[in-house]
Amino acid sequence: MRSGWAILLMAAMGAGASAQNASLKSIDTSDLDRKAAPCNDFFEFSNGTWRALNPIPASMDRWSRRWQAGEMNKDQLRKILDEVSAADHPAGSPAQLTGDFYAACTNEKAVNEAGITPLKPYLTGIDAIEDAAGLQKEIRELHSAGVQVPFSFNSSQNQHDPGNVIAEVGAAGLGLPDRDYYLKPEKRFADARAAYLVYAAEIFKLSGASDAEAKAAAQSIMEFETGLAKASLDNVALRDPHATDHIVDYAALQKMTPHFDWTAYLSVAGVAPGAVNVDQPVFMAEVERQLVSTQLTKWKTYLRWQVLNNAADALSQPFVDARFGFYQKQLAGVGELKPRGTRCAELADGLLGEALGQEYVKRYFPPEAKERAKAMVTNILSAMHETIDGLDWMTPETKKKAIEKLSTFQVKIGYPDKWKDYSSVKIVRGDHFGNTVAATRFLITDDRAKINKPVDRTIWGMTPPTSNAYYNPLMNEIVFPAGILQPPAFNLNYTDAVNYGAIGVVIGHEISHGFDDQGAQFDSTGMLKNWWTPDDLTKFQAKTACVVKQFDGFRIDGPDDIHINGKLVLGESIGDLAGLKIAYRAFKKTPQGQSMEKVDGFTPDQQFFIAWGQFRGDETRLETQKLMVQGDPHPVAKYRVLGPMSNFPPFAEAFSCKAGSAMTRPDSERCVVW
Repeated sequence: MRSGWAILLMAAMGAGASAQNASLKSIDTSDLDRKAAPCNDFFEFSNGTWRALNPIPASMDRWSRRWQAGEMNKDQLRKILDEVSAADHPAGSPAQLTGDFYAACTNEKAVNEAGITPLKPYLTGIDAIEDAAGLQKEIRELHSAGVQVPFSFNSSQNQHDPGNVIAEVGAAGLGLPDRDYYLKPEKRFADARAAYLVYAAEIFKLSGASDAEAKAAAQSIMEFETGLAKASLDNVALRDPHATDHIVDYAALQKMTPHFDWTAYLSVAGVAPGAVNVDQPVFMAEVERQLVSTQLTKWKTYLRWQVLNNAADALSQPFVDARFGFYQKQLAGVGELKPRGTRCAELADGLLGEALGQEYVKRYFPPEAKERAKAMVTNILSAMHETIDGLDWMTPETKKKAIEKLSTFQVKIGYPDKWKDYSSVKIVRGDHFGNTVAATRFLITDDRAKINKPVDRTIWGMTPPTSNAYYNPLMNEIVFPAGILQPPAFNLNYTDAVNYGAIGVVIGHEISHGFDDQGAQFDSTGMLKNWWTPDDLTKFQAKTACVVKQFDGFRIDGPDDIHINGKLVLGESIGDLAGLKIAYRAFKKTPQGQSMEKVDGFTPDQQFFIAWGQFRGDETRLETQKLMVQGDPHPVAKYRVLGPMSNFPPFAEAFSCKAGSAMTRPDSERCVVW
């Protein structure tokens, strides 16, 4: 009798194993840089010519066929929005909401004429603060409007009871990317601090302050935020789920911050007292200190700044330009703003994504694409099952738990089965700022309504047009929106080598997140619970330490000796290493994977690896690489190609790489986690 896994595998093979013929698209050989040796620098070989012929657009921080496809998604959204905004629709319908939102957003003349006027009620409210009670009232109001300072408050699954949702109080309220930008002495951080002061002063001047007042205000907020930064965890520490696991009741939270009125806060938020996770108690102790010791005038300056900074993109062009000049130009190296229509499409997707996504999937994600993607996921899940089953370092006891976890993965593909209902949101054609606030308030209220209730497993953390994917350890689910199931990642008319080499490795990557250094701490139910034997856990940690050491050795481009932080990128790097392995294993079960027929001079195996090199072929601005090294858990694209492949013997075999070549690591240096 065949097991359930065997039946699923046969179904996946049958659904996804169409004959590989000339009508199916293979790799883009024109992208290859044939002057580069694949065994020396596969990143350059696989996509160097494309990058040379397609420089990063001035409005982007990185560029590749993958990023180009993401921008094409936004062009498709703009087409939808142009159409729906040109007609009348029933009030509260997805077309009315998204169309009127887009019409108001793209009415640049009206937005510029409004200037800072839409923000004045919020600024007046801050100016009117006279005492501690007034300060807290204003904090409550700002939270409801989406300005969550100096802390955040939102729903979160209970890590010890993942079937239920609790409240979470988190660290927030910083204008620079993270704590290190306030505290570290290196030049790149010092330069960012100096530029932040200039930017803040510019925003204050645009709001009506004099030069002297603006400079003093900027210095004040820097001092205030530096206090918060000192009490914040760094990005590596935040990767440990135990470091942010402090579930208490509201009485304990009130004791932790005795000068903050949590009863009033919960009343306004519409949340009943219950369990709450305080992710950073030290940070909340700093909030308490600031409530007690910081002058009210300094608090008002801080709140005024946070409102101005959060709202800048929804105000007139001088505010938009100022914010762009700091966050995009100064920090990320981007040269110019995207067209307003594109930015409005991005905003509509961010705030009304499932209303906009309904039309997107109708046009750009046919049912047969969803079925093909489902079949690939089933095949790659089966490959992970076989991989776990065949491990020689893991005991049967831990294997059983790992396979149990894998077997309970929830898979979401394309779009939700149940769409979010936005009909209560009031969107009008003539008020861009008001629409942005209305949609934001709806999302805040919707999130708060989840607290103290069973988790809704139908919800999605990304919108359907998003060109991305994710694994959620508390849900134990992998999610692939329709936006990433597009060329160059996936297409019904691609060969198996391209589909498995591109989206297949992404699928394998997300599956592997369930077993990376973070995901491996959660069991099959999504609970933060050790399911490893002590000896197996020690072996696993030794394998992950290999990855940390290896990625610590990679350095970004540029004159400064700035290295990748192996601990920061550990989870994503494990995902890439294992994702490549299990996607390749699944590919080898397809008819093309079992053949040796060359296409354009390349074997099926070579095409598989080239597909990944081309999908991950990002050219990235140096400033963006510096941002990524500091705060992004993903390595820069080059090492998402070179790292996994240099550790994977089938790659060396496919390209006949000799021992000692750059892409062939000796066994003593090769990292294998799964």
